[in-house]
Amino acid sequence: MRAPALVGALLSVSSALQAPLLKAPRAAPLQSTIDRAANREKTDAVGRYCADDKQPQRRATSTVKVGQVRIGSSDPIVLQTMGTTDTNDVQASVEQILRCKEAGADMVRLTVQGIGEAKNSLKIREQLDAQGVHIPLVADMHFNRKAAMIACEAYDKIRVNPGNFADGRKTFEEIDYDDPQQFEDERAYIEETFTPLVERCKELGRAIRIGTNHGSLSARIMSFYGDSAEGMVESALEFANICRKLDFHNFVFSMKASNPVVMVQAYRLLAATQYELGWDYPLHLGVTEAGEGEDGRMKSAIGIGALLADGLGDTIRVSLTEDPEFELEPCRTLAQLGDEAVSAESRQKAQNVIEFDDSQTRPITSFTRREVTLDESIYTDEFQALHRDGSVLTAVSASDLEDEQGLYQKLGMKTAVGMPFKDVASSDSIVLSEVPSDKTQLRTLSRLQTAGVGIVVPASVLRETPLEGAIALVDKDEATPECARAAALRLTGAETDAELKAASQRSDVAFAVVDIDVANLSRTHAARRVFHHLKANDCAYPAILRLGYDANSARAPNNGPLRKDLFILRMGMDGGSLSVDGLVDGFFVDAPFDVEFLRTASFGLLQGSRMRNVKTEFVSCPSCGRTLFDLQEVTAQISERTGHLPGVTIAIMGCIVNGPGEMADADFGYVGGAPGMVDLYVGKTVVRGGIPNEDACDALVELIKENDRWVEPSEVEEEELVEA
Repeated sequence: MRAPALVGALLSVSSALQAPLLKAPRAAPLQSTIDRAANREKTDAVGRYCADDKQPQRRATSTVKVGQVRIGSSDPIVLQTMGTTDTNDVQASVEQILRCKEAGADMVRLTVQGIGEAKNSLKIREQLDAQGVHIPLVADMHFNRKAAMIACEAYDKIRVNPGNFADGRKTFEEIDYDDPQQFEDERAYIEETFTPLVERCKELGRAIRIGTNHGSLSARIMSFYGDSAEGMVESALEFANICRKLDFHNFVFSMKASNPVVMVQAYRLLAATQYELGWDYPLHLGVTEAGEGEDGRMKSAIGIGALLADGLGDTIRVSLTEDPEFELEPCRTLAQLGDEAVSAESRQKAQNVIEFDDSQTRPITSFTRREVTLDESIYTDEFQALHRDGSVLTAVSASDLEDEQGLYQKLGMKTAVGMPFKDVASSDSIVLSEVPSDKTQLRTLSRLQTAGVGIVVPASVLRETPLEGAIALVDKDEATPECARAAALRLTGAETDAELKAASQRSDVAFAVVDIDVANLSRTHAARRVFHHLKANDCAYPAILRLGYDANSARAPNNGPLRKDLFILRMGMDGGSLSVDGLVDGFFVDAPFDVEFLRTASFGLLQGSRMRNVKTEFVSCPSCGRTLFDLQEVTAQISERTGHLPGVTIAIMGCIVNGPGEMADADFGYVGGAPGMVDLYVGKTVVRGGIPNEDACDALVELIKENDRWVEPSEVEEEELVEA
């Protein structure tokens, strides 16, 4: 795909990326755009976003040196985290750095708010050197250019945010560039501002990360490109061009966002742009403000994992609202999963996939769900085996059926007088390997069917033991048994093109189950091929991706432990590599864990993929030295009070260093404004300021109520009972 096509693709992205219509004329093209145009006739790599999207391998990059650590494709993926201590507290900072190093960090980033912190960083470095600890330190710089110059003395790498290094704090005022020269003149100011730092880094042998954040684009970039991945990339290219003009190449890029889908699109566009320019700078991957616990790990796995699956990424950070040393295990696990994805075994499995070209059916910089229809002859008000926004299928055993009320709870269902009914996060269908003969178990199935839950059973089993109204799981040439309401068509990825075309045209199919033969085929690449043919053949029915694991394949890499928190990362990467492209319509996760965990994790995968919201979405920063309250404690309090509001997004920020734009994804913001004080936002607008910490959570609840987004938990229960 040529550069104009990439730009055009960005203008039709989903609401999360949609740029506002601009009244002002477009300014003269960036020099990088001119370079790309001149380069098109010199390379056959135009339009690529990875080394090979059919044969996974790491994208070849140059090597960036950060102290004694090397970042680039010739070296292992570098693991990093960020300290949460006050940089003025030397002892606390040194102790935390040592804990991070012990946990496996290759480098640690620290907050440098001002000149005082920059000078104090020299003491941190001196103490580490005195203890013989030689770990690269990274300075996190915002706004204060003088402090950045001093930080060069103590730090091995300087992180610069193009959104606020030169443009200052956010105003979000729309700028009309009636004269294109005005846009050019502002670039000259950026160059004048950034050049001294680049020259100093070059002199001292330091590295730079040009780290764009989706939520902190400058007013000039927002006015020109809108709130888009294109704006993120072009913002970074302005700073990169200055580095190159000064013959400084020891820098890496990052394109972070709290929305994994936006994040993936931005990195892909940046990588594609680098191919067009003939550049090879490394990529630092991360989903910013991912949150905590299972949700934070899931969002990170979706975003980082989807890129690693295509061989993108040279250093990673998993941003969690937890102590920084706890970020390293998920960070290391994702790096190991990335190594698995580009291993010789994975390349062989990808090579086994029948050749296909999905360049027209899988846009790399936009999120568009495949158009599907829930056939009214199959789906009724009483029978909803799938959900339009994304579905969850859950495997249930005969022993699970024995505990009727327990099973309803595990499936996320509510009950009224002992009868089950669906809740906001109930499994849409269950999958059985056999039809029970026990009357109690059959009664449980009958009640589930009455509640609208689909019962999926292999067709061969239904022929032996019929179950009226079941959905028959059939193979490509298999007929649907008479007792079945409809078929669920199993596709393994081994089908020929003709067989996939015929499968797309079957009228008895309620949905497909894409169940890749992972023993012989790459799940990511074979599934992309299946979804390509479904889309190319205008297949109308939904397709559910089965993520199947046994006790070995569900483990952490390198025969690691079988743990839920680590499995989340594998599951998120496997599912996210397909969901970020809008290919899947739901998930059937089949693994050696309990029913309830697999259900909630599946819904986490749907919500993290921006498909179906079943609970409040929290955008929570990971804390740092700028944080003005205890983020972990406050996040827990807010989650407990507001976690029952599906469709509502709340940003919890320890400070507003990147401007309210960091909350680009949020409906409401809870932000540290001053020591002991909190500011509340609606969208990007502060509506209440200077609220004491002890009153802020109550004030947030009142603000949500005032904006008609609040529902009392008791009212939710009552409404569900009435519906039942």
